[in-house]
Amino acid sequence: MIENPPSFVVRTELHKAAFDNGFRIDLGLDSGWLHFCSTTAQGDIWLGAGSKNGPWLLAVGLAAVATELAIPPAVSSVAGANEPARTVYSFSALNELHDALDWTYRLGVSLPDAPLKEFLAKTESIPRTTEAERLVIQRVGQDVFRKALMEYWKGRCSLTGITDPALLRASHIVPWAECETDALRLDVHNGLLLSALWDAAFDAGLVSFDDTGKPRLSPSITKAAAEQLNAQSAGQLKLTDAHRANLARHRARHRFDETVRNLRMAGP
Repeated sequence: MIENPPSFVVRTELHKAAFDNGFRIDLGLDSGWLHFCSTTAQGDIWLGAGSKNGPWLLAVGLAAVATELAIPPAVSSVAGANEPARTVYSFSALNELHDALDWTYRLGVSLPDAPLKEFLAKTESIPRTTEAERLVIQRVGQDVFRKALMEYWKGRCSLTGITDPALLRASHIVPWAECETDALRLDVHNGLLLSALWDAAFDAGLVSFDDTGKPRLSPSITKAAAEQLNAQSAGQLKLTDAHRANLARHRARHRFDETVRNLRMAGP
């Protein structure tokens, strides 16, 4: 049950949480909920609280974001005034609400089609007649794609956790040239944010990943290269079904099959 209308203290804390995490357009009070949106992230949010001591509540309207928040919802859905049902999450501490809002914003700028919309807007007036023009469009797309992956993977290598931007690469799973549509080219589920060495190995087909997110090793990779990748210490990707479908194409393209060894087993 939310406090309705919210007290001054509750409103102040919720406004701060929304503003600090990118949701800076106040759409007013909606059945006791404070309603916000962003100029840069897709999807509206609603914030509420049981009292000045919590629990603190977040309602998300964009289904694509709710699917990937990976937080157990407090309520499956709730409908506000003139609004469709939305997923509600509950937090006992304000810092937990802030963390969830940060992730909600990051997903909002990368899902479901925000990168595609940005790409189409930036390339609308660019001709596609010559090879030089097509290369310009590709560079624009790759810049948009990298920015979206930086948000989606929270600025960290999706496997090793490295955070230095100079060492991170936006890796297409299905290569740009092989994508059937711009939607696939700009889909964050068709990308991994990898450190430079892992990106090079992935792009060359020397490594791939199975459906659990574990690294796989091509039989053609050298022992020295496998050791440089430090495979035993590598993490595990957090994948969606869309990632898995694209990774299946990557493995097929580079002929990974039952002879492909698990990278974690690589050794002398």
